[in-house]
Amino acid sequence: MQTAIMGFGNPVRSDDAVGIYIIEQLKEKIGQNDSISIFDMGTAAFEVLFGLKGHQKIILVDAAINTNEPVGTLFKVPAKEVLAAPEENPMVFLHSMKWNQALSYAKKILQDEYPDDIQVYLIAVENTKLEVELSKKVQDAGDKVVNLILEELKLANAI
Repeated sequence: MQTAIMGFGNPVRSDDAVGIYIIEQLKEKIGQNDSISIFDMGTAAFEVLFGLKGHQKIILVDAAINTNEPVGTLFKVPAKEVLAAPEENPMVFLHSMKWNQALSYAKKILQDEYPDDIQVYLIAVENTKLEVELSKKVQDAGDKVVNLILEELKLANAI
């Protein structure tokens, strides 16, 4: 089974970079693996459409702001729970599109090739100031996600 892991975030916006941090850790721990694709998506959500093709399992990681939960709180949800409805407006601004809306477009475009198994890990953050360091609580939560993903991949015999 082909698995794609996609991390989102802005590396110069402090805790918003947690998705990128997780991807860097996974690349280091997993290395080269023919059944796992690891993508640093940065803030390019529309590219989700192209990264999904050919994969049966997708794992997304990102920061979540305004959750009303303590910083570092971890959420794991099926993607179908957080999909944003696609806008039918042909002038959708691709640079402002979020990954959850891009998933909706992917579902519409890929149809039968759209993977059924898409999980989303979100970490509650508060600090998105112009800084390059993660807060300790968010980094600890990121490390927890790395371990959860590694365990999930071992159970699926992907690593």
